[in-house]
Amino acid sequence: MRSTNVVSQGARELLSSRLGFILIAAGCAIGLGNVWRFPYITGQNGGAIFVGIYVLCLLALGIPCVMVELALGRASQSSITRAFDKIENKGSKWHLAKYPMMIGPYVLMSYYTVLTGWLLYYVIALASGDFVEISQKATSNGGQISLDVIREGVTQKFLALLGNPAIMASLTIMVITGAILICARGVQKGVEFITKPLMLILLFLLTALAIYSVTLDGASEGIKYYLSPNLSKIEEVGWIKVIYEALNQAFFTLSVGQGSLLIFGSYINKQKTLATESIIIGSLDTFVALMAGLIIFPVCFSFGINPESGPALLFESMLSVFTAMEYGQIAGTIFFIFMFFAAFTTVIAVIESIIALTIEQFNTTRRFAVFINFIIISLISMPCVLGFNLWSHITPLGEGSTILDFEDFIVSNNILPFGALYFVLFCIFGWGYKNCFAEINEGSGIKLPRFYKYYFIFVLPVIIGIILIYGYIAKFTS
Repeated sequence: MRSTNVVSQGARELLSSRLGFILIAAGCAIGLGNVWRFPYITGQNGGAIFVGIYVLCLLALGIPCVMVELALGRASQSSITRAFDKIENKGSKWHLAKYPMMIGPYVLMSYYTVLTGWLLYYVIALASGDFVEISQKATSNGGQISLDVIREGVTQKFLALLGNPAIMASLTIMVITGAILICARGVQKGVEFITKPLMLILLFLLTALAIYSVTLDGASEGIKYYLSPNLSKIEEVGWIKVIYEALNQAFFTLSVGQGSLLIFGSYINKQKTLATESIIIGSLDTFVALMAGLIIFPVCFSFGINPESGPALLFESMLSVFTAMEYGQIAGTIFFIFMFFAAFTTVIAVIESIIALTIEQFNTTRRFAVFINFIIISLISMPCVLGFNLWSHITPLGEGSTILDFEDFIVSNNILPFGALYFVLFCIFGWGYKNCFAEINEGSGIKLPRFYKYYFIFVLPVIIGIILIYGYIAKFTS
């Protein structure tokens, strides 16, 4: 990919290369949903058949939504605070939605920084040998390792982390500080300069871990489970549920609907069509998700771990495996470095979008925007931190729920689907499909055919609406 050789457009700083844009946008999309959620929902929903349905849903839903958000950013050359104002039809009021939409990235950061802090904790703990003691305790006189003892030790360590607000808060502040300092250096010297190598290292670690994983004893059963269709599992779950989960994953994995991709669309020129760029971003996102499955499933089968263990798959099951396996300290450290990079690049991207909207909305300097948002994001992260210890009695979504669950519900079930639906409807009625279509197709590369407008107008909003409604039904009937 060649450099665009564009540094600025007017007073606006642009990314220096096309590769930088693709890796940053992919970094925004690639996160815990790829390497944590995708493997276990694949295991719960029919293996290879689910993967095939997911790829189709990505083409039908995820990539079109990415195109729309990037188009809004590139056409307006603004963040979400000014995008609607600049390109909406004269006299319309579409821009009023920017005020609730500005809240979205803040809510996401209120708990995503905490989760990223957990990953940083395990990088440090594994690298320093904290889990060696658990492995030694689980080794009997005959040299056999008890996985039950390891699971108990790993679980207790995780619960100890959740129960210590000082450590949790410190890790969270470290993550926020790192991302803020990167964004403080600007788009090129900060965000692009750091995110490009982080993403390249992430892809290298992902490939290396996948190669290591498939060479383990018993790995072939995990690969078979992952890549072979399981009709009986689908019949057990139900086709409607499987298709919904695939749609849901395809939608949420690309982080559309909150304006982060929009801001990076505003940092690029018009040399390439947005269909081309969106497909590359979606392909990178899918590659990471599929490769994560090649890491996790062979490891699970090699050590007798249930691959359908849900959210516990990462922080309990995989940690148990790394604690038990030979060279597990090295493999585990590399795995959690990969996980941390995947989450941290998302944090950088979202905080950059927050800084950009602050600068534009309040007409302030980057330095002030960095300072004030460091304080705001640090403060709003504390309820999530305290929700596992001092405030654990607060159960906003019913018994057993946490503040993190509530914050995730606000983002996943409200901000993202409502935001994506609004973006699409705005492009149809507020901006005009012809204008949006022209923006997406401007440049060299893949162009959308004319008939695509019927899908865009009559089908895409309906699919997003189904995800929105079904998400509420699933949330409150489970």
